[in-house]
Amino acid sequence: MKHIIIGTAGHVDHGKTALIEALTGFAGDDLEEEKRRGITINLSFSNLVNKDTNVAFIDVPGHEKLLKNMIAGAFGFDAAMVVIDANEGVMPQTNEHLEILNLLHVKSIIIALTKSDLVDKQKIEQRKEEIIEYFKTFSHLGLKSIVPVSIYDKDTIQKLRDELFSIPIIEKPSNGLFRYYIDRSFSLAGVGTVVTGTVLDGTVKVGEKVFAPELGKEIVVRNLQVHEKDEMQAHSSQRTAINLQNAKVALKKGTLLCKKGFIRGFESVDVWVEGISNQKVKHNTKVILFIGTKQVETKILLYGNETQTSSGFAKLQFDKKIFLVHNEPFIICASGRTIGGGRILNPINDPIKKKIKMPLLEALKADDFKTAFEILINTHKRGFGIISSNQRFGLNHDEALKVARDIENVFVDEKGLVLYPVQVKNELKDKINAIYEKNEYALLSANSLALKIKWASETLLSDVLKDIVESGKLEFKDGIYKNPNIDINNVDKVIEEKMHSILQNEGFMPTAPYNIYDELDIDRKMGDDALKRLTKSKKVVRLAHNLFVATENLSTIMTRLREIMKTKGSVDIASFREHYDMSRKYLVAYLDYLDMYDDVKKDGMRRVLV
Repeated sequence: MKHIIIGTAGHVDHGKTALIEALTGFAGDDLEEEKRRGITINLSFSNLVNKDTNVAFIDVPGHEKLLKNMIAGAFGFDAAMVVIDANEGVMPQTNEHLEILNLLHVKSIIIALTKSDLVDKQKIEQRKEEIIEYFKTFSHLGLKSIVPVSIYDKDTIQKLRDELFSIPIIEKPSNGLFRYYIDRSFSLAGVGTVVTGTVLDGTVKVGEKVFAPELGKEIVVRNLQVHEKDEMQAHSSQRTAINLQNAKVALKKGTLLCKKGFIRGFESVDVWVEGISNQKVKHNTKVILFIGTKQVETKILLYGNETQTSSGFAKLQFDKKIFLVHNEPFIICASGRTIGGGRILNPINDPIKKKIKMPLLEALKADDFKTAFEILINTHKRGFGIISSNQRFGLNHDEALKVARDIENVFVDEKGLVLYPVQVKNELKDKINAIYEKNEYALLSANSLALKIKWASETLLSDVLKDIVESGKLEFKDGIYKNPNIDINNVDKVIEEKMHSILQNEGFMPTAPYNIYDELDIDRKMGDDALKRLTKSKKVVRLAHNLFVATENLSTIMTRLREIMKTKGSVDIASFREHYDMSRKYLVAYLDYLDMYDDVKKDGMRRVLV
């Protein structure tokens, strides 16, 4: 079954709510205040179903003072049914609603020409011509049809139903990740927290966790309902109620729910912004940003040199982290009026200079991801990660890798999802060759080099090492890269001797083994094996995790501890420190080693001779 979210919009008193009731039997205005005032205040929801299509309506307010609720509903629209009174025609609020729908790129618009029974056929034809001409002023709207309708004429209602069911599914850009803005939240006795909203992307399933990034909280989905019917999962473009298990956080209208680990928050983002109704967007002004059902104060900083613009690139600055994704639409309002809107282009705040950022934003606006990748790769000389491609570009990882493979002079680490300018390979070759020239006994792997050169991935280093082997400067054996002129069997002995010498020279406070491995330029596994052999031969003793001491040094300090016990009757951390200025880690390890002797007894925190 296909699912379509249809928003109903239009001027107050043009008959939206009555029309929906005629279509669906749902009155919509079910709150006492709504019934008393006779206008829709909050978003109302109903649906219409035939054998293969579910049409879900979001009926939004038409009154100008309730504009923010209209905007909150509009973000979930796949299409819109705009009601226009056949007698009155297009009114100011009709225009504002259509301007907002145009900013949100709603492609399928059905005009319901209401109260058509109160005008003659000539007036209806006149209205149709006016509306067709009027729609030519909107660059992003698609006028599907104009349907004269009366709530008292069942044939016109059925014709409108048929038009609604025939709305085509327009594939929306999707990265497959669940996103959902809460529009209502409430608690039910015996049920717990329930939130409602529209699934904007991806799917959500019963039993899995959703994440509220602003709150840093994961919550389990106990149950899902789509139009009052229990479902095991909900999909994009479905109006969905989510019952959340033990939601011990304040979930309110505007809270984003998504999957953990895929969306990061930033205090500024780059956007394309444009004004509506000949209004200008002004530089360095504060406005209210509407995105999903969220509204937040933001400052607009234009990237051009002008103080105001009808359209252009800009930065939005917030006073807290906001979690947004590429191509997400937004609306901006000032003094209670819509002044414009646009699209999120760069939701991840990179420290990029303006002369580089402008070409990047041009590429992102045009969805020219290849150019965007090239700019970012050249900017991030130490590797550009595409693990965040879902948020940054609206691309899943496979799609991002496909773009990357078409770029020349780039090394693509498909496992680590990192892209490197190919020239860094020469830099790495020089670094690696320098290590082996300095230490002919160096025995390294790609993994151990990645620990030394932290910006380079293991995959990239493996490729560079392979090139060095092909040049004859290194030899690969048993997972280790070595000088081809050095006998590997002899090297094991040399490494043991060097490690033992280092531990002897470090005395009573030896460093962790991995520091020794780095000093000797050896792979960690090879170093671990050498330590095991030294321990087995009793040249080295392991006192604790990552704490190995030369046996002769251990013997010396054990003798000194016995002297302290004989002189003072006991030894503890305080008396031990009087003789040796060591950190607590070493003091505790040596005192614990005393417990291995039969003639030493532990008495509380002290050790005494028996």
